[in-house]
Amino acid sequence: MTNKTLALDERLYDYVLNVGLREPEVLQSLRQATEKEELSIMRSAPEQDQFMAMLLRLMDAKRVLEIGTYTGYATLWMALALPDDGEIHTCDLSEQWTFVARRFWEEGGVDGKVHLHLGPALETLDALLQGGQEASFDFAFIDADKVNYQGYFDRCLQLLRPGGLIAVDNTLWGGAVVDADDQEESTRAIRIFNRKLKDDMRVELAMLPIADGLTLARKR
Repeated sequence: MTNKTLALDERLYDYVLNVGLREPEVLQSLRQATEKEELSIMRSAPEQDQFMAMLLRLMDAKRVLEIGTYTGYATLWMALALPDDGEIHTCDLSEQWTFVARRFWEEGGVDGKVHLHLGPALETLDALLQGGQEASFDFAFIDADKVNYQGYFDRCLQLLRPGGLIAVDNTLWGGAVVDADDQEESTRAIRIFNRKLKDDMRVELAMLPIADGLTLARKR
């Protein structure tokens, strides 16, 4: 018994996946395909994405923002959790990686729900705001370049309805957030973002030690 989060070794993590994960076959196939990519470490964890899919169902969410698509693994989890009239607007720069995503979205039968925006995400978010989309989304997932996290967060918050939820990935950054010797740009950006978010009274806050750290922020 313990009153703090367990550290997961490989055996315990495998147990979590074996008894706690219900991953549809199309998602298993996409996860395996992603492992062949050069930057496969960028794929989010299956137990985390299953958790987010449950959050969407609990919220009766219909409109989702995603910043950072990669091969569309998290996108597919979320799209499968949305109702038939739901939609995801997902942002990425890479045609190569999102080409993989499109194939599996179609295979999973959710391609009609997914709106892919290729280009700088800040520009896409600004365009959505200028297009009158303020306070129209239920959920946002941020998992992209860390230096722009604050800009993504501020814009997503404007696009979110009151009571909507933002999930921010990598907020523990492999443990580097507490390593004073690590002054790499992305590490410093995550530290600054985490500290600023703690004092941001626009949201309710929960930092979860799931995968690489997932912070939930509920818009007041």
